[in-house]
Amino acid sequence: MRSIRLATIHDLPRIMTITDMARQFMRSEGNTSQWVNGYPSQEFMTSEIEQGHCFVCIHDNDEVFALFCLIEGEDPTYDVIEDGSWINDEPYATIHRFASDGTMKGVSDFVFDWCKKHHDNIRVDTHEDNAVMRRALTRNKFKECGVIYVADGTPRIAYQWSKGF
Repeated sequence: MRSIRLATIHDLPRIMTITDMARQFMRSEGNTSQWVNGYPSQEFMTSEIEQGHCFVCIHDNDEVFALFCLIEGEDPTYDVIEDGSWINDEPYATIHRFASDGTMKGVSDFVFDWCKKHHDNIRVDTHEDNAVMRRALTRNKFKECGVIYVADGTPRIAYQWSKGF
């Protein structure tokens, strides 16, 4: 049985291991520009845990096999979108920093289904070279909406899912 719970500071070592594994996987899939220069750092993930944004996917034995951040409210990164538009301007939650250790199939579907049960509007972005995530988003009925730019000025493909759309 799999479940999702808020991450705790005790999960941090496993979270950092999984983010390293995800970074290596992205590189092996040709995505060499995302999660560079030590991002996301241990300090950053500690802050996400302390703010109640970080969630972990666990097995029955409480072993963490995946993580993601889900942040309610407006994300300033999404204020400007180019080459398209958002589905709507309703309140939304944003999924960030999704990562898996690769031991389970269907993790993205599991996470997206869980998020959809808790929010009627969800936005997410990913790097153009992250083909695995882009396929998962499309498979889970997220609509490609345009291009946004993250804090370092690099572009990301923006997606949104809205209940009833």
